Formats: sequence, structure tokens, C-alpha cells
Amino acid sequence: MRTMLLGLATAMIVSLGLTACTNTNTNSNTNRNANTATPEAAAGAKATPENSRGSYTEKQAQEERERAKANKETIGDTLDDAWIHTKIVAKLIANSKTPERKINVDVVKNVVTLRGTVDSAEEKTAAEKVAKDTDGVKSVVNQLKVAPPPKSSPAKTATPKTTKSY
Repeated sequence: MRTMLLGLATAMIVSLGLTACTNTNTNSNTNRNANTATPEAAAGAKATPENSRGSYTEKQAQEERERAKANKETIGDTLDDAWIHTKIVAKLIANSKTPERKINVDVVKNVVTLRGTVDSAEEKTAAEKVAKDTDGVKSVVNQLKVAPPPKSSPAKTATPKTTKSY
């Protein structure tokens, strides 16, 4: 599952990178500290005109809305909302401090809501920072819950049942 999601994120980033655009405006805040966990993600996530907000199409936004709906996430009607969602999800998947798709990302009117359960306060803070550091985000509502994973206990050995013979 993780490999599939990482592949999906990489494909999204590559498709953004392949979209031709004459817009040379870049924002220094784009992708700050993002996608450094994997070489594939880092290579496609640099702030370039090819993957800037200006090159994001309505078709890409519709595809992102469909993926979000499948993950029980909400994206508003604007192109900005879809672009912000795409960027945050890709960053969360690539960030080794965030638990990839255990976090639901909703974006409506440039306001991001993070939902789900993470294993530590550090993961909760890291996810919020990723969202806040994304271009175009007005505010972040962090509804993530912290619940450490259950500790592994040694497997209990089953005692065989005995049946009485009459």
C-alpha cells in the first residue's frame, strides 16, 4: 500500500513537472523542506515553473478531487484548493516524520483541515508544519489525534483442546 501511494505521489509530481508553462514566477516558500525523504520525490518537487500553481490544470484538479473523494477527503471547488491538496499530500507521503495516508487532508477556501490518528505529538506537529508551509494556505485546523500504537506482545501459545472420548 505504501509503495502504491508513494508511486502515486511520484506520478503526480512528475505529471506536474511535465506540464509545459511559460509562467516563470516562483515562490520561495514552495516545497520548502518537502519531499526530501526519497530521491524520486526530491527530484520532482523542486520549485520550478513546471510544477507551480500557474501550470496546474482543471483536469489535474478534477483527478485530485476524485482521489480525495476515494480517501474520504474534501476539496473545495477552486483550482487553488485542489493544488494545495496535491502539494500537501505529496509532501506528507514523502516526509519520513509523517505517517503517509493515516492523515486525511481537507482543503476548502484555502483552509486546510488535518484529520486522523498519528502515533506521536512529533508526527502531529510535523504534519501541521507541512500544511502551514505550503503556498496558498490561509490557515490550518489540526484535528489530528495522538494515539501511540499498541506495543507488540509475545504471541500466546494456544493450548490444544482436548475432547473426551466415551
